[in-house]
Amino acid sequence: MSELSVQLYTVREALAQDFNGTLARIAGFGFTQVEPFALLKFADELRNGLAQNGLTAPTTHVHLLGEDQDAICVLAAELGIQTIIEPYVDPARWEAEADISKVASELNAAARTAAGYGLGVGYHNHHFELKSKISGVHALEVLADRLEPEVLLEVDTYWAYAGGADVPALITRLGDRVVALHLKDGDGSLDTTKQVPLGSGVLPVWDIIAAAPEALRVVELDDSETDLLEAVRAGREFLLAGRA
Repeated sequence: MSELSVQLYTVREALAQDFNGTLARIAGFGFTQVEPFALLKFADELRNGLAQNGLTAPTTHVHLLGEDQDAICVLAAELGIQTIIEPYVDPARWEAEADISKVASELNAAARTAAGYGLGVGYHNHHFELKSKISGVHALEVLADRLEPEVLLEVDTYWAYAGGADVPALITRLGDRVVALHLKDGDGSLDTTKQVPLGSGVLPVWDIIAAAPEALRVVELDDSETDLLEAVRAGREFLLAGRA
């Protein structure tokens, strides 16, 4: 089974109170990998906390488009990160084919910059890239068709579901470009507080995983009415237990 990671945005409030202590708890759950966010903001905390807690960060979320890409790449390389993932592009840019093509061009250019540092670039979706369609095709797939082969995708499986996609079929169509999955569960709505630990919502988690069995599995919740650290722990246990 692919190694597991956890998106640190899930536990952002705990990190704000005690960054290193929160990393220690995540490591205590058995995680060896994490996915940071706001990389430049937390540079010092990550430099210290990852090593102290035996954690690595193969991927990170950080805005690349329109930002100082060289500074981001320098820090990412220092931290041992392999893939920098653009986490969000304005929903207004997914309604027209020309705008999607421009996003693809910007990601392609960012990938060329990152390659100079030995790094890869990827894109992470929300629901609107699936809800929007161009001639019947999900906007995310329109993007993929315009990306250079080296630009990767991290499919947020919950948001793809909320956007109306058949997620296993979507992942299959996107193919080897999908190198990571955000795995979360809930009622499938846009209400993030209705997200729940993996296996206790409506998403077909194991069918999704089967569509990209080698992809990095990243446990994440945007929010929840339950304790988020406990939800992270439960999500790891669910994935380790395997399909019931």
